[in-house]
Amino acid sequence: MSLNWNFEPPPPSEFADREIRLTGSHLSGKRVALLITGSIAAYRMPDLIRDFRREGAEVVVYVTAGGLRYVGKEALEWCSQNPVIERFSADAEHLSDSTPFDVFVVAPASYNTLNKAVYGIADSVVSAAIAAAIGRMERQGIPILFAPTMHGAMHNSILTRSMQTLQEMGITMIPPLQTHGKNNLASLELIVAATIRALSKSTLCRKSLLITGGPTPVPLDNIRRITTRFTGALSIQIAREAWMRGAEVELILGKGSQSAPGFLNTIKAATYADYRKIVHESLQQQTFDWGIFTAAVADFQPESVYEGKWSSKVDQLTLKLLPTAKLIDEVRQDFPELKMITFKYEENISHEELISIAQKRFSKKGGSQLIIA
Repeated sequence: MSLNWNFEPPPPSEFADREIRLTGSHLSGKRVALLITGSIAAYRMPDLIRDFRREGAEVVVYVTAGGLRYVGKEALEWCSQNPVIERFSADAEHLSDSTPFDVFVVAPASYNTLNKAVYGIADSVVSAAIAAAIGRMERQGIPILFAPTMHGAMHNSILTRSMQTLQEMGITMIPPLQTHGKNNLASLELIVAATIRALSKSTLCRKSLLITGGPTPVPLDNIRRITTRFTGALSIQIAREAWMRGAEVELILGKGSQSAPGFLNTIKAATYADYRKIVHESLQQQTFDWGIFTAAVADFQPESVYEGKWSSKVDQLTLKLLPTAKLIDEVRQDFPELKMITFKYEENISHEELISIAQKRFSKKGGSQLIIA
């Protein structure tokens, strides 16, 4: 984007001023209680509110006096489209009896609030709402998530015990981003994804998935390589969705792939040989319920790799390419109990030819349960 602007107004929008464009429906029909405490990270909560709403949630904000030092009440109300609850009233909003919540998210969760929650202190509308939420969690299974944030100097044995206690009670602790000696607020993407995961009733809950994606380059020399145009975007989206639905995911991505969300357990494979080795090792070390293989696996590799760098001054360079080992066939043979979803990319062929290729894959001994071509 350049600095040139002809001072024309923006085009009209189909949305009203406070409306947002939905990016998903994972929280559609869900009521989220966002409990904001006294931390500088509170200034990021308007963005978190809108991210929750983009997934279809209704958000009601509770905030302490300390939290209002770092974020304006009007901004919270504008983003949530709901009144902000900042003090006790005759309506007893901290109990949320008349309009129950589906999930409670304490973010940012300060040192003070974390320790109060453990010892049952309920001296503000936020800490009282947490006390009531714990009761609902214990009796009704309503999930609670804490996103801790504080300076590293305050990360002491008292805090550690409190977080361990809350976790043992069933509360989800969202790991902070630990940089520059601080427990910084986790990414908003992780907070939203963890909330979706906590609410999931999917059949994928507690299932273990191995997912592969991206290109698997083969080297020509120490500098150059043969690769594909694929970026691993599909595998990342599948892994992200599976994780939010409650699955345990291991994602193997080839070099040249897009970046995966930090909350996904991701292993990078620099070359085809690395990819093949990592897949075999992962399947040997852990039992997976499903393997989802979307990687654009190299079909050919040079007969030999030149040590150094081919000179660009040669008039002609001839390469002899040999077929690579078919990893999918190796996996079928070595791990026959693994349920598999495999992807097959073809181009410039008819629908009938595509169906024929898929049927041949199904007919193989120990073949895939599902093939996407």
